[in-house]
Amino acid sequence: MRKNLFLSALLWFGASTLLGQDPVKVDPKHYKLEFENSQVRVLRITYGPHEKSVMHEHPAGVAVFLTDQNGKFTLADGKSEERGGKAGEARWLPAEKHLPENLSEKPLELILVEVKTRRAAAKPATK
Repeated sequence: MRKNLFLSALLWFGASTLLGQDPVKVDPKHYKLEFENSQVRVLRITYGPHEKSVMHEHPAGVAVFLTDQNGKFTLADGKSEERGGKAGEARWLPAEKHLPENLSEKPLELILVEVKTRRAAAKPATK
């Protein structure tokens, strides 16, 4: 009985880990942790031409595009959409589970600042 309970707990933990896939862990080729504290996590994201990731998710945050972007995002429900951005642009991104792909002939790079706390997310931006 205890063995079955242990195995069930192990399977549940494994399944819950798969549901919330951290891009730094499941795709370290494209996602590098640059900074982290109790309020934010900063990722450097780089993709070569036509490179593709795996399904993963991010909390809400701010993306700062270091290069022009032209990508395809396959969402958790199987739908996909193309998205772009210009170098130097900053954009708020809601929390999302997706599988990104660089559609460009050029590498892409961006910084993603993921917000960890509700309090930090609710605070108004200051200039």
